[in-house]
Amino acid sequence: MRVVLQRCSSASVSVAGEQVSAIDRGLLLLVGVKVGDSEEDARYLAEKVVHLRVFSDETGKMNHDILTTGGSILSVSQFTLYGDARKGRRPNYMNAARPDEARMRYEQFNDALRSFGVPVETGVFGAMMDISLVNDGPVTLLLDSERTF
Repeated sequence: MRVVLQRCSSASVSVAGEQVSAIDRGLLLLVGVKVGDSEEDARYLAEKVVHLRVFSDETGKMNHDILTTGGSILSVSQFTLYGDARKGRRPNYMNAARPDEARMRYEQFNDALRSFGVPVETGVFGAMMDISLVNDGPVTLLLDSERTF
């Protein structure tokens, strides 16, 4: 699994012009699932996200996690995180999980986030979504359950 994590002042998702979810201060997560990802991968990344110290303390140093700050998470599925554009001009999505597998792992990931007591909003799985974001910092990190970064 892959997650693009962005610290935000606010974020929202709209589908067909209608807002379906929104958060104030917290994290926007773009979540990709690859073929063969496990529930363990989902749990590992959820734990990594909630304990990652990306929020500033009173001195301006990134010392606080989302559990400490009381922020929210907006989690959006995004199969294109497994697009391979090394050859040609059209990305290959062969490594992205099929929709039924991806939905299951995405839901397990969100459930794992919620198990820590963090409020989690989501986009609409498989829908064309418009995402609005006020990136705070900016702070953007790439996380991968393969731990290869």
